[in-house]
Amino acid sequence: MADFSRLPGPNADLWDWQLLAACRGVDSSLFFHPEGERGAARSAREASAKEVCMRCPVRSECAAHALAVREPYGVWGGLTEDEREELMGRARHRLIPASSTIGPIAPH
Repeated sequence: MADFSRLPGPNADLWDWQLLAACRGVDSSLFFHPEGERGAARSAREASAKEVCMRCPVRSECAAHALAVREPYGVWGGLTEDEREELMGRARHRLIPASSTIGPIAPH
């Protein structure tokens, strides 16, 4: 029989915020675009998804999670895929300023 004593315990507390989410029970297709969706149809769906997010008590936790794991798809915490990508791009630019340079490498 396998020894499970060294495995970490349950970590549900890391995800408990999801139990309070306003999107629980809402059709997930509202938050994730079908293949080929563009333009006005995509904007309308994203706006409807964001309406759910705006009344959500765990919106900030959801957005933070999506940014932390670099969630590539869907509307999370009121942020679309493009909005998260833009925020992450800005964060990268703050970490590595465009004006920074690497000096010469000393020979060994």
